[in-house]
Amino acid sequence: MPGEKAASPYRVWLSEVMLQQTTVATVTPRFERFLTKWPTVEALAAAKDEEVLSEWAGLGYYARARNLIACARVVAARGGFPNTEEGLRALPGVGAYTAAAIAAIAFGRRALVMDTNVERIVARLRGIEQPIANVKAQLRDYLDKITPAHRSGDFAQAMMDLGATICRPRNPDCARCPLRSDCTAFASGEPERFPAAKLKAVRPTRYGVAHWIERNGCIWLVRRPAKGLLGGMAALLGPDWTVEPQATAPALGQVTHVFTHFRLELAVVPSARPTADGWWQPINALVDAGLPTLYRRAVESVLETKSALAA
Repeated sequence: MPGEKAASPYRVWLSEVMLQQTTVATVTPRFERFLTKWPTVEALAAAKDEEVLSEWAGLGYYARARNLIACARVVAARGGFPNTEEGLRALPGVGAYTAAAIAAIAFGRRALVMDTNVERIVARLRGIEQPIANVKAQLRDYLDKITPAHRSGDFAQAMMDLGATICRPRNPDCARCPLRSDCTAFASGEPERFPAAKLKAVRPTRYGVAHWIERNGCIWLVRRPAKGLLGGMAALLGPDWTVEPQATAPALGQVTHVFTHFRLELAVVPSARPTADGWWQPINALVDAGLPTLYRRAVESVLETKSALAA
């Protein structure tokens, strides 16, 4: 929190990685569980890949988890986190924003910490109407002008909190905003107009099949290839997803899942026997398998179907 003793770089790094594309409400309990299980970067570095990926299940954007493991091992091997933006940027999975946040919050460096909340505040202060993606450099230049030389970590956290709680995308609480007297968007009377929303691209649809192989109260699970979407995660066995529907046997379950760049229609069909390496997972202990959301929902759809048929 602003004004408190600087947080450990491990905690700042872990929280920033988890918060990428994920809400605070979702991250908070998982962050605490990670810290309980792996209280130091050295402990995380020593953990098995499968154990970390399983704990990450449900947070989405699984490349973050693979980078988390790689980064922890690099940091542990070098004896700690670098204390400069340049050094931090060299770590696996650490981009410009995360490096700036760690440098400012954990090491007290002056750094320009610009997440989506800060971008929105700056755009409103300056009255910039264009979509954020079109004016990144302009926003960064203005942020540079207002970022203090000292305690820039406190400044960054205050700005992020302001954007999350007061200068919200919709229904901003301008009456409570300490910056309203200097805000062009507030003066306009239409603060929500700044900045303009990005046009959403239409997501294409892909199609997939997952095999339900059940024996003695267990189902057959496999681990997806380390590289690619859901890399290294537990999954139901199935072929690659395609742009055209796949011919299948009557489905036991069906789920629709939206990824960042496409929408997936996944059919779960019964199969007789495993055709790839994996393991038998007890159905009553599926919570321990670390299934990502897609496959957890797929399993739930089958269990619902089976329950309805048995009723």
